Amino acid sequence: MHVRVVRFTGVSAERIQDTKARIEAAGGPPDDVSTSGLTLMFDEEQGTAIVLQQFATKADLDAGARVLSAMDSSETPGERSSVDSCEVLLELSN
Repeated sequence: MHVRVVRFTGVSAERIQDTKARIEAAGGPPDDVSTSGLTLMFDEEQGTAIVLQQFATKADLDAGARVLSAMDSSETPGERSSVDSCEVLLELSN
């Protein structure tokens, strides 16, 4: 599995709720983005959000990243401050 990790700054509670509602209404990310999972996290005190976009393959991640990176900033929860693309090497859960 591969994960694209995007950190946003300048995120308000209203903006994150709008983003969440838009994603839920659409049933997930844009149709041309083949994610296998999506996690949206928000820290109201810091005004930051982190989005974890999971992809089955590196090719899916690369294709999805091109689409997501081209999104208008009005469609994101805030200003992108960092983007990392990683292969998951270990995942533990209870």
